[in-house]
Amino acid sequence: MFYVYILQSIAFPDRYYVGITEDLKARLVTHNAKEVPHTSKYTPWGLKTYIAFSDKKKAFDFEKYLKTASGRAFAKKRL
Repeated sequence: MFYVYILQSIAFPDRYYVGITEDLKARLVTHNAKEVPHTSKYTPWGLKTYIAFSDKKKAFDFEKYLKTASGRAFAKKRL
């Protein structure tokens, strides 16, 4: 399975991060261990939501969409 996930910073609640992974628990640990440069300054992170996909291409397409302006608006309203 491929997981598209949205993290929300606990220390900075207006900060979000969208990513994709095959191991959601390990990836969250990596983010909170400050091993990801893009998210390290906003730790700790909590999992806001995730969606599981069996199709890798659909997962990557959805992640790409969530990173667009309309995707961010969709996530804010629906997720």
